[in-house]
Amino acid sequence: MNQGAFLTLDGCRFCIWAPYRSRCELSLVDPIQRIYPMEKDGTGYWTVTVPEAKPDWLYQYRLDGDREFPDPASRCQPRGVHGPSAITGDHFPWTDRSWTGLALPDYVLYEIHVGTYTPEGSFAAILPRLPELRKLGIRAIEIMPVAQFPGRRNWGYDGVYPFAVQTSYGGIAGLKTLVNACHEAGVAVVLDVVYNHLGPEGNYLSQFGPYFTDNYRTPWGPAVNFDDADSDEVRGYFLQNAHTWFAEFHIDALRLDAIHAIHDESAFPFLEELALRTREWEREIDRPLLLFAETDRNDPRLVRPRPGGNGLPAQWCDDFHHALHGLLTGERQAYYVDFRGVTDLAKAFSQGYVLDGRYSAYRRRRHGAPPDGIGRHQLVAFAQNHDQVGNRAHGDRLSSILDFSSRKLAAACLLFSGFLPLLFMGEEYGEPHPFPYFVDHEDPELLEAVRKGRKREFAAFHDGAGDDIPDPAAEATYFSAVLQWELRHAGSHGVLWELHRELLALRELVLRHVPLEGSENFCEADEKTGLLRLRRKSGEARVESFFNFSPQPRSIRVDPDLPIVEKIFDTEEVRWMGEGVPGPNRLEPASLLSLAARSAVFYARGIDSARYPESDR
Repeated sequence: MNQGAFLTLDGCRFCIWAPYRSRCELSLVDPIQRIYPMEKDGTGYWTVTVPEAKPDWLYQYRLDGDREFPDPASRCQPRGVHGPSAITGDHFPWTDRSWTGLALPDYVLYEIHVGTYTPEGSFAAILPRLPELRKLGIRAIEIMPVAQFPGRRNWGYDGVYPFAVQTSYGGIAGLKTLVNACHEAGVAVVLDVVYNHLGPEGNYLSQFGPYFTDNYRTPWGPAVNFDDADSDEVRGYFLQNAHTWFAEFHIDALRLDAIHAIHDESAFPFLEELALRTREWEREIDRPLLLFAETDRNDPRLVRPRPGGNGLPAQWCDDFHHALHGLLTGERQAYYVDFRGVTDLAKAFSQGYVLDGRYSAYRRRRHGAPPDGIGRHQLVAFAQNHDQVGNRAHGDRLSSILDFSSRKLAAACLLFSGFLPLLFMGEEYGEPHPFPYFVDHEDPELLEAVRKGRKREFAAFHDGAGDDIPDPAAEATYFSAVLQWELRHAGSHGVLWELHRELLALRELVLRHVPLEGSENFCEADEKTGLLRLRRKSGEARVESFFNFSPQPRSIRVDPDLPIVEKIFDTEEVRWMGEGVPGPNRLEPASLLSLAARSAVFYARGIDSARYPESDR
């Protein structure tokens, strides 16, 4: 049964699952105060219909005649995570009927934290930026979690009401308005959802039923009960949540956070069931609906089709990031210790997974499995994202770690990797502000526990840096993360923005001739020189990409059987503030190609290199 408060022709129907409670009552709080007994069915659901109830009325549930709690399926928490829930209306003037969705290979993702993407920190403030994102070449925005969390400052992974939209961002109407505008602009919307845990403050789920199990533990506490006694209804709660985002909010895809922390040993795992149900909803809603699994396990079974796999459409590829980041920065702490220079980046280019059953010194065991049967369009690659930036001690971005040439090189690697690319907000112009971890809990003991936990974590990760991290509870830490959007066209920031725009346009052009799937891919690296060469070919069309990761200029001998190819992109061109000598406009067989330090140059054949008109971007 669907949980929550739903307006019907007969009034408002309230439904809650509380199988082990002997009595459950609806308590209207405002504008009238009244108690209504609820009826229980054989599976533990309690229901009541109140004819006079209206939108915006506040309510709670009284359990066993004792304490009152907010609705765990609440759609709105106007007074915060500890306050009563609000009845919401279901009418919204959608105008996106012409939107037919986006196929998986067409996704170009742009990750946004609503609170810090704009000074206003709201859904509405994103709207004016959509035309420029589309002009940049973004095809989908990925919104970090918006489930109601404590206070106003949070990454979103401490949400405790999975169905409620954060009120400080603009609530239900704000999110629907944003989705509607995105679709009208030709942009898909991916929502980050957290099904592996709930946050610690305002989490009242366990008061209603066995939503958690002690059979497993996660880094955030007890695991969600997906396979223990009474887990059918727990699964139903989260399946209802996923369907709500797709059907009621017109969301195009869900990013499933940290699915390795979803513990389920049943014969029909929750993730497999979610993937199967999503295919059913796709036919019901009549547009593509996708699931992106965020995981570092390098487990190809997640995206292999049923039977034998979970049937998820796509998954994160951390190894591409780790190989690229370690190579460009020279960092070797924690998980970067497993990545060995340009050779491992070549492996990442070739198959996504670097740790494909290989020994991991970081984990002190073998990790991953060969990615057999995985398509390139099923792996999301990135040079930065909220995790890889925000989980550094100071939340520092590549813009404060790498020189300009290296950042151009990182962009070229990502956008011509042949995987689905993801940009983290501000990455496209080199945002100088950090993205540190921040929270706004009301419980002072919990805040102190967060502070101490972060210090312990980074003392181990960054060789004693734990005492110097920003206070996650300080308002200044939050404001330090707000983007300086006005920089995007200024000086070198503007050059980097145009470079990303050019690369994304070229990527789209190349994919028309050399699609992600069905093409030949070849990659080789020279650890001694720091050179990497990537070839993608389909029929007569081909792209030859050359990367120099060395801080010194290098040369490479072109194959004698290579046909003549024309240059389509070069990081050393004057317009990209190149400091070296650009490559020749035409590459001849057996010629010697000179590459400037930290540079990339691409050549192509059988591809119309004419740039797209503005209307096509």
